[in-house]
Amino acid sequence: MKKRQMVIKQRSRNSNTSSSWTTTSSATSNVRYLECQKNHAANIGGYAVDGCREFMAAGEEGTVNALRCAACDCHRSFHRKEVDTEVICEYSPPNV
Repeated sequence: MKKRQMVIKQRSRNSNTSSSWTTTSSATSNVRYLECQKNHAANIGGYAVDGCREFMAAGEEGTVNALRCAACDCHRSFHRKEVDTEVICEYSPPNV
C-alpha cells in the first residue's frame, strides 16, 4: 500500500535571548490489509470465514475495484488492517 511521510519543522526565538531551537519529526506509515474477517454465515446465526489470507486489489488504485479483494470479492474494510509506523525525531539544541 501507500507510504506517507510527514516532516514538521519548527523554529522558535525567545525574545530575551538570541537562542533558537529546531525540531524535525518524520513519520512513515505502511498500511497492509491481512486476512478477511467477514462472517459468511451470520444470516443463519453461525460463524464461517472464507480463509482469504491477504487483501489483493481487484483493480488499479483510484478505481472502484481497488477496494474489492480479487481473492474473496469482499470489500477492503472486512480485512484486518495492520499499520507499521516509524517515527524519527531530531532536536537541535539552542545556539547560545
